[in-house]
Amino acid sequence: MKRKMSSSPETGSASHGSLGTKFEVFLSFRGPDTRANFTDTLYYALLDKGISVFIDKQGIDIGEEIGPEIFQAIDDSKICIPIFSKGYASSSWCMRELEHMMQRRKTNELEVLPIFYDVEPSNVKLESKVYVDALTLHKEKRGAEIVQHWAKALKEVTGIKGWDTKNTGYVNSLNSIFPFLYVSFA
Repeated sequence: MKRKMSSSPETGSASHGSLGTKFEVFLSFRGPDTRANFTDTLYYALLDKGISVFIDKQGIDIGEEIGPEIFQAIDDSKICIPIFSKGYASSSWCMRELEHMMQRRKTNELEVLPIFYDVEPSNVKLESKVYVDALTLHKEKRGAEIVQHWAKALKEVTGIKGWDTKNTGYVNSLNSIFPFLYVSFA
């Protein structure tokens, strides 16, 4: 599988787990929604600050299993940043990543810092049709029990103070994220 795993010598990342790298940040996002704009900007800005980042840059190769590598990268990260966009909940992989993040957060093994890119936190909290419709489609394919876990993770993540780019613009959001991350890794 071709995954972009970046580590900067300044971060002092230690070898850990099956990936060989311990990441400070794992970015979770729906590629078609944010990859070419917000996510890439955030990714390169984090690298410029010397923060090691795991990001899916190449996509998934056909026929390769992505679960173990993705979940290991989440487990090997200090902070996970789900970037909620209108299409985030339509991706079963984004939902699986979020569920895993929230489970790890409960055991105090991971910090989750949500970014609401082009949705309101209330959308993610399932108070509007934006995410409800996506979960309804998943329910037909994946079953009610799995989708119930995903809905719970979505509601839980909205209880975490994050950044809302819809009302502030993503440049302002990025400017407020960096000081927070810098203090987290200092």
